[in-house]
Amino acid sequence: MTKMTTLRGVAAAGRGLIAVRAEAQPKKIASIEELGTAFEAFKATHTAQLDEIKAGKTDVITTEKLEKINAALTELQTAVDEQAKIQAAAKLGNGGVIGDIQADPEYTAAFKAHMRKGDKAPADIQAAMNKGTDADGGYLAPIEWDRTIGEKLKLISPMRAESRVITISVAGFKKYFGDRNVGSGWVGETASRPATSTPQIGVLDFTPGELYANPAITQQLLDDAAVDLEAWLGSEVDTEFARQEGIGFTSGDGVNKPHGVLTYVEGAANAARHPYGAIKTRNSGAAAALTGDGILDLMYDLPTQFAANAKFHMNRLVMGSARKLKDGQGNYLWQPSYASGQPQTLAGAPIVEHPDFPLVAAGNIAALYGDMEATYLVVDRVGIRVLRDPFTNKPFVHFYTTKRVGGGVHNPEPMRALKVGTSS
Repeated sequence: MTKMTTLRGVAAAGRGLIAVRAEAQPKKIASIEELGTAFEAFKATHTAQLDEIKAGKTDVITTEKLEKINAALTELQTAVDEQAKIQAAAKLGNGGVIGDIQADPEYTAAFKAHMRKGDKAPADIQAAMNKGTDADGGYLAPIEWDRTIGEKLKLISPMRAESRVITISVAGFKKYFGDRNVGSGWVGETASRPATSTPQIGVLDFTPGELYANPAITQQLLDDAAVDLEAWLGSEVDTEFARQEGIGFTSGDGVNKPHGVLTYVEGAANAARHPYGAIKTRNSGAAAALTGDGILDLMYDLPTQFAANAKFHMNRLVMGSARKLKDGQGNYLWQPSYASGQPQTLAGAPIVEHPDFPLVAAGNIAALYGDMEATYLVVDRVGIRVLRDPFTNKPFVHFYTTKRVGGGVHNPEPMRALKVGTSS
């Protein structure tokens, strides 16, 4: 059975101590109860740390303990989120999850009979041959090997899933904007009606950039490999394209790639690109840290009509910092999932984790808050093209793969940015 390293939070006595240990065991998904227990331990330890600070001392042990609990809490929340995804996936006919190894009833019955009766077992499951000696059958029992290929983790941005996506069949996409500069005024019954100002129309271009990959495999390896290398390579290219897209949608400079959402923030490279202006910023309230007041100021700066679908967008480590924030009544702003499939929240708003977002540091945009679907537009040129080329570089077969995609902000108003500092 496949083994994996899992984190388990164990509550212990005294100031909410939680011991975090890693052990090799069958895969176990964290439960909502474990997540709640870990959060209670986090709150107790964080409170103890704050008491120590107020008393004018800093206990390194308490600080290290808090960071370990914080990391474990993040892992548990991630595990709960993954659990919800698995439960939503397709099931096998017998209730097993796709990927499970199916049992062989005949083999199981024979194995049990042999283990119970040994030499008295039925003749059809006794064997004089054994795999320990090659001549007695060892040649017929080769060592099994894994027919899948392990993959190094690539962090994929959720920007595409959170944004508005359109598909085009031409070279580019243009969006027209009115400047809302229409005039009006109050007049008397017989007063003259002079002309008022007329709104002007602007245009924004969303030109797709091109992603490409051109890996090569020899024809003989394609013919002889027990693994479907062509399918595996296609999956690898697809994952790499998704990773590159996420970087582009987040911070792309627009040169043969999308214009990243962070480049539209006030003071950034594309702040003047949109007719409606830049994405407005609010300061965090501390020179190099987050504050609860800063988070709440950010949320209430967003217009009411965009608040219903607003979410926080931040890096995993920023999320760890936000977990320590409290409101004026001492309540933690961050809350874990309380049911499978429900997101973790910050001040009541869902949190979306983005691996490509900046960390908490002076001057950084540590988080975005708003309706990403109403803010960012992804433009797909129809289809991914794959050209199987066995001629250019014989004996290699090249899989020349291309994808055209663009992106940019189509309305900055439904989004706000949290800038780390005491002034915007």
